[in-house]
Amino acid sequence: MSTATNPPNEMPDMVGAKPVNPLAAAFKPFISASTNMRELTPLPLIVGTLLGMIFGASSLYLVLKVGLTVSASIPVAVLSITIFRLLSKMGMRDATILENNIVQTAGSAGESIAFGLGVTMPAIMILGFDLEITRVMLVATLGGLLGILMMIPLRRAFIVKQHRTLAYPEGTACAKVLIVGEQGGTSAKTVFAGFGLAFAYQVVMEALKVWQMYPSKAFQNFKGAVLSLEASPILM
Repeated sequence: MSTATNPPNEMPDMVGAKPVNPLAAAFKPFISASTNMRELTPLPLIVGTLLGMIFGASSLYLVLKVGLTVSASIPVAVLSITIFRLLSKMGMRDATILENNIVQTAGSAGESIAFGLGVTMPAIMILGFDLEITRVMLVATLGGLLGILMMIPLRRAFIVKQHRTLAYPEGTACAKVLIVGEQGGTSAKTVFAGFGLAFAYQVVMEALKVWQMYPSKAFQNFKGAVLSLEASPILM
């Protein structure tokens, strides 16, 4: 009985010749595969988990309030670089680019799971189910596992084979942030400035009552016609 083998230019899980992407063939990674560098270590996992909890909570609030959210990859990457630089100035070690990538991956995962919960939990409530903590955790866990399992085959099809064919602007920008941080640039001044500005805006609006969160204008010539807006910093 003969054993079927693949021709030299074929892949075991594909029919036909292996496609050649000239753009991918000329690609040189910033960190080569032969480089021995710290990556999956406890401290980046802890920092990434904490940032994921913070951005996950804020993203869940945002998606339940306005029905949309923002990606946390780039802010978490910038915060990771800044946090580890501060730790290095305090006598601890700085993080490698791979460790910063672990932090931004864990941090952005919290935001992604929060968005999934925010758009599915209201639907579950509409269907008549109670919003129990076990059900919420089950949806979050299964959703995260499903995303990981689906990413395994999709990564090869859409990232490896389509390298530089599909733009992926956010992922490219996040990679550039990590590379600049590895080379000594970038800081979280803009991120913290945004936090401070939003906090000051909220204090002036809510505590000092300088203006209303929902300013409105009624039109006397049109019965029941009111023009209003929400002046919340989360929408700016």
